[in-house]
Amino acid sequence: MSFADDVKIGINPISWSNDDLPSLGGETPLATALGEGRAIGYRGFELGNKFPADPEELRRLMAGYGLEVVSGWYSGRLARRSVEEETIAVAAHLRKLTVNGCRVMVYGEVADAIQGEPQALHRRPRFVEDAAWRAYGERLTRFGRYLLDHGVRLAYHHHMGAYVESPADIDRLMAATGEEVGLLFDTGHATFGGGDAVEILQRHIARVCHVHCKDVRPAVVRLARNRQWTFLQSVVNGVFTVPGDGAIDFASVIRILRQHGYKGWLVVEAEQDPAVAPSFAFARKGFRTLDALVRAELQA
Repeated sequence: MSFADDVKIGINPISWSNDDLPSLGGETPLATALGEGRAIGYRGFELGNKFPADPEELRRLMAGYGLEVVSGWYSGRLARRSVEEETIAVAAHLRKLTVNGCRVMVYGEVADAIQGEPQALHRRPRFVEDAAWRAYGERLTRFGRYLLDHGVRLAYHHHMGAYVESPADIDRLMAATGEEVGLLFDTGHATFGGGDAVEILQRHIARVCHVHCKDVRPAVVRLARNRQWTFLQSVVNGVFTVPGDGAIDFASVIRILRQHGYKGWLVVEAEQDPAVAPSFAFARKGFRTLDALVRAELQA
């Protein structure tokens, strides 16, 4: 098996239609995203709000396009509620993933998060005390163990505006959790959160079980911080873009993944305004960038 066999390139429908900001492509039918994504060469899609809720209906829809279900975002609240409450809340989503052959679940901590709120990013929630980190880590580890019992690994999504945003937060999270908790490494959020994507990946590669590939525009990152923009203001103003259109060293990212035997998805997920960044053209650019880098690693 080669690296090209070990990894699959997928995409999130957010390139066509933004769930958090319906004004960005909200009128675009799901069929357009699926058809264009398949035509470009993507092998699968992560889920969004326009996908069927019924697991079997979803399976039939994706099979009709020859596409796989990559995974789907789950809004977790373990910062505020018990593992028992979380296992009840996740039931329907977990079944959707298992029926559709997903091996990871994107876990996003939304308790107290401000990613969709009209607040500057510096007002995000934080765990201050060591005891809070330990307790949170213990709950995540137990929840991760529950998911593994169902064949799905928890892929923790560090995210702007949430408890785990900065490089230091990621370090604390990994130290506070067991192997049952995998890391969803997001190049764009790692960079916007104040870190070096390559350095963070190298440090935590052993826990990485899912990868979101988004690029950043450094000038917009600086404006977002200096002008105290909200997360959604940052998105509208173009802080993120697809691989190959910004400043992140994706060649090094792909090289590290190959060198450490990564097996899984590379998912293009770049929130942009389709009116400014046409969906098909940018989705194609992201695919071609990653595909070329994966193929280049075959010659390494």
